[in-house]
Amino acid sequence: MNAPATIASPRNPGMDEDVFEQFAEQLTRYVRERLIPAEPDVIANDRVPDDILNEMREMGLFGISVPERYGGAGLNMTQYARVVNIMSYAAPAFRSIFSINVGMFASALKNGATEAQRAEWFPKLVEGRIACFGLTEPGSGSDSAAMQTIATPDPDGNGWILNGTKRYITNAPHADVALIMARTSKEALPKNAHVSAFIVPMNTPGISRGSPDKKMGQAGSHISDIMLDDVRVPGNALLGEETGKGFVFAMKSLDNGRISVGAASTGYARRALDSALRYANERKAFGEPIANFQLIQQMLADSEIEIYAAEAMMKDVTARADAGENILVKAAAFKVFASEMCGRVVDRVVQIYGGAGYLAEYDAERFFRDARIYRIYEGTTQILQLQIAKHMLREWRDS
Repeated sequence: MNAPATIASPRNPGMDEDVFEQFAEQLTRYVRERLIPAEPDVIANDRVPDDILNEMREMGLFGISVPERYGGAGLNMTQYARVVNIMSYAAPAFRSIFSINVGMFASALKNGATEAQRAEWFPKLVEGRIACFGLTEPGSGSDSAAMQTIATPDPDGNGWILNGTKRYITNAPHADVALIMARTSKEALPKNAHVSAFIVPMNTPGISRGSPDKKMGQAGSHISDIMLDDVRVPGNALLGEETGKGFVFAMKSLDNGRISVGAASTGYARRALDSALRYANERKAFGEPIANFQLIQQMLADSEIEIYAAEAMMKDVTARADAGENILVKAAAFKVFASEMCGRVVDRVVQIYGGAGYLAEYDAERFFRDARIYRIYEGTTQILQLQIAKHMLREWRDS
């Protein structure tokens, strides 16, 4: 068996800082000058235009977290979160299309893949193949013991046969590859050792995709079901070529995904607040801009305070990740705070816009709808609160 290999030391220096700062500055201009003007097209057609997708591929955005020796940018966690934060100033679809590549899928390859698997799949991510992450099911999300997708040994060879359905899978309608979590054991003991992970090309016979689900917001980003009907994959499709590790890989990858959602929430809250600042200075009541009214100022100030707190959390948790610390609790805490903060900010923005904030003609209404999902995916606020408390109590007992 080709065992997983370590691909980086615990301390990840990432891209040269001067080079990264130049890239971040260019990316900021790209977001402001190219992506934001394209938002009406994305909303009208519910898709990211092909020319923008190709530009994003050429910029290397689909491989920013892939190690340099596989052709990626090799960004560390601090740099990766900044890229997500910068991109998330624009409509969420632009981040969503590459987020699984550079987040959970790349993280799972780093944490658990064999060298042969990394050599095969990292370059494909870099060139812009789109990945998705198949964990959630119709009856199973946070409860892995309820997972029904099953992988059984193929009697005709050394491979596996997968059967089951995955639900709410980001990028599923146009993904090229999926990381599928499936049961390789009927029993859930030892804890979560019944779940394994499989790298599955989406053109494999037996895979079908549901129609894209209609959503509350985030036009241009797509989710759908993935149905697996006697899907045969070779033995080397098993991540790490070892059973019983899939849930561990998934959870480690979710740390990365939660930082991404936290960074995205923070970036989008900043966009919404900037919009409210502009509107409050332009809209007049009683002969003066509403920005002069103290209760409007309170909402603006509270939003700035909370965004600053989230930005500080992002810097802290990513620095800890780059130093090799276990960030499970702090990544969850950042995601909870940032996503809930974003919800409060966009609500205030609607209020600042007043009646106009309820109309689709203005951005505030879209911000409100787009932000709601941040509190749900990559672990709901409530599940993450339970996870944080569980680890707090465990540490107290152990001490």
